[in-house]
Amino acid sequence: MIKNIIFDIGNVLVDYCWREHIQGMGFQGETAERLGRAMMQSPIWNELDRGIWTNEELLDGFIANDPELEDEIRTVFSDLGTIVKERKGSSSWIRSLKTAGYQVYYLSNYSERVKQEAASELSFLKEMDGGIMSYTVQEIKPAPAIYRILFEKYGLLPEESVFLDDSEANVDTGRALGMQGILVRDVEQAKQELEKLLKEDAKL
Repeated sequence: MIKNIIFDIGNVLVDYCWREHIQGMGFQGETAERLGRAMMQSPIWNELDRGIWTNEELLDGFIANDPELEDEIRTVFSDLGTIVKERKGSSSWIRSLKTAGYQVYYLSNYSERVKQEAASELSFLKEMDGGIMSYTVQEIKPAPAIYRILFEKYGLLPEESVFLDDSEANVDTGRALGMQGILVRDVEQAKQELEKLLKEDAKL
């Protein structure tokens, strides 16, 4: 029986708007593309979410990817407050699940800086029963460890849980650990799949 709904945050409950963030800092065209490759599309960005590297270590890594853009990289990284935007209806979606009797949690690769600097885009967190952001445990999905930390912290049974994420690798890990999984392509698709799953489960 399904008791727990576990959400990723980025591209599920908020839009990850890194291209718009770069443009909002005043960079366009090829420069913007290079900044994206040096920063958000680089594996180094994962270390921001992991929460071990300092800001200077991260900057050094980004700059090493494209040294000609050092000043621009520093500008883009100076304030991450516009890099995510809450999706309309996220809070009401969670409230509807709570009203239906489910426990709702988050499990997200998420950095302390984005949480602090874009705090206004996370209003739905107050509706949830808890969760894990990667920077707090220095583990990132799809490593099984971060899923197990969530299970242990809240006493969750994987077989009683559904996990929604926009990454196939992350959903696959959740399934391998015993959860049911929904790969999120857009909000309506995810809502429909979750509703169908919950209805089928209620019949068992």
